[in-house]
Amino acid sequence: MPITDWPAAERPREKLLQQGAASLSDAELLAIFLRTGLPGRSAVDLARDLLSAFGSLRQLMQAELAEFASHAGLGPAKYAQLQAVIEMGRRHLFEELRRGDALTSPGAVRRYLRSRLAALPHEVFACLFLDNQHRVIAFEELFRGTLDSASVYPREVLKRALAHNAAALILTHNHPSGVSEPSQADLHLTRRLRESLALVDIRVLDHLVIGDGEPVSFAERGLL
Repeated sequence: MPITDWPAAERPREKLLQQGAASLSDAELLAIFLRTGLPGRSAVDLARDLLSAFGSLRQLMQAELAEFASHAGLGPAKYAQLQAVIEMGRRHLFEELRRGDALTSPGAVRRYLRSRLAALPHEVFACLFLDNQHRVIAFEELFRGTLDSASVYPREVLKRALAHNAAALILTHNHPSGVSEPSQADLHLTRRLRESLALVDIRVLDHLVIGDGEPVSFAERGLL
């Protein structure tokens, strides 16, 4: 049965408008993005098929073009559309973050960093550079690694902080394994960076490790 024949309260688009996006399942959200299904398959049916094929919404969203476009109902145009949606979400979160003090907006910081790093298949080390009132100046990915490691050079972090005239920064990196627990290497690196930056009066306010769950904050753990 086509979605147009469903009761109005069960149609994904109408349900979103009446109850909000959070009320929709992954399949219903994806169906709105797809807009149409295939012969004999509604957009919701197709969405369920795709979620089953990819394993999860996250896996679908982080798929490379070749894998994404190999599935019926998808293609380069849909891939470009999806990447545009993802980037708009990231930019919205960044604007939200820039409007306030990073220290008084921990939720905004975490939401933005998760949007940038959580889905990556390789390890990335990045920094949020802040001014002397803890307002965000810029976000930069500084180092990329393999599945489980990244080489981080304090001199390069210092160079970028000085280039932005930053007074403070928040360090962050992801764990592709999904486990957010800091390693001994993470603790050692954080100490080295904090000591190096302190020489030029740049403060490390936090180091957030991004995994599948809630990011782990070094500051909250008393590790800084």
